[in-house]
Amino acid sequence: MKFPAPLIEARLLRRYKRFLADVLLADGTEITVSVPNTGSMLGLTTPGSRVFLSRWDNPKRKYAYTLEIVEADGTLVGINTGLPNRLAAEAIRAGLVGDLGSYPVMKPEQRYGERSRIDFLLEHPERPPAYVEVKNVHFMREKGLAEFPDTRTDRGARHLDELAAMRTLGYRAVMIYIVQRGDCSRFRLCADLDAAYSAAFERARRAGVEAFVVGCQISADAIVPDRLIDMDC
Repeated sequence: MKFPAPLIEARLLRRYKRFLADVLLADGTEITVSVPNTGSMLGLTTPGSRVFLSRWDNPKRKYAYTLEIVEADGTLVGINTGLPNRLAAEAIRAGLVGDLGSYPVMKPEQRYGERSRIDFLLEHPERPPAYVEVKNVHFMREKGLAEFPDTRTDRGARHLDELAAMRTLGYRAVMIYIVQRGDCSRFRLCADLDAAYSAAFERARRAGVEAFVVGCQISADAIVPDRLIDMDC
């Protein structure tokens, strides 16, 4: 996934109200930018960190700049949670995620379960539909080890239970974790931060839900899914 234009470098001053951050541009101008991430961004909000912004010339937007990437632990980390679905679609079409690329129809944001939308519904004329859920990963505490989640996510646990329910109905169900950082070669769940999510994952796996972890290479020009990452769970 290429950015429409090269990102703009800045320095992070502070993140607040989840959706906002103040940054310092190279010319010394201080501006407020939008933060497309509702999570804690644990480990990614240190004042003074180098960050990269996209600019959107849309008069309807309150903030012209959006925070896309933070430099942490010596690497670039994508924090925009609006991008993983697009990255997952690219990974599927590139043949990185098992045989999911062989499904000719990919429908985004389809209603399913009791009150949810599945990120992708894949259809094939000779196979059961595949329900695919995508999660963004950018948390790392141990070098080379990506972890999810970085805070409690009841919604994430519910998504796993709904995937398990689809599997028991005879459909295929797949969980894809998109790691938006290039320095990780392993993945595990953060049971110490969210035991309920880990328990839901185990229920889903017992029900036959598949799980894949896709790693990405990050630059100020593009975020490219390029490999599968081993799971420690």
